[in-house]
Amino acid sequence: MSHSVTENSVTNKSTADKKYQVVDFENLAGVPCPCGSAKRAFAENEHSPGTVHVTEISDDARVHYHKEHTETYYILECGPDAKMQLDDEQVPIRPGMCILIPPGVRHRAIGQMKIINIVVPKFDPADEYFD
Repeated sequence: MSHSVTENSVTNKSTADKKYQVVDFENLAGVPCPCGSAKRAFAENEHSPGTVHVTEISDDARVHYHKEHTETYYILECGPDAKMQLDDEQVPIRPGMCILIPPGVRHRAIGQMKIINIVVPKFDPADEYFD
């Protein structure tokens, strides 16, 4: 026996009483950031210790750092010559790699790429610093 869920039954259910939250990144608007454009999830969820971003990084990403945030980049897509600048080092990257960037590490992506960025504590644009 097959069960089907209609569009109405999904969209009319209240999620206010749920302990979980589902985010469809296809429905989130991108926000400009020093790296390019980021779609950010879970900022409003009181139970989430951080935020999750899907970020499209442009060629002109700016070097920046955070005093509070720890970022974890998971590389989804990038060109063959893509790198991450981490302080004074340029690290070659490829899809499937993951990079932990603690507070104080100056960083930027070099080359176009698409990443998942997990930010703890929750992202706050006031915690972006430029030299």
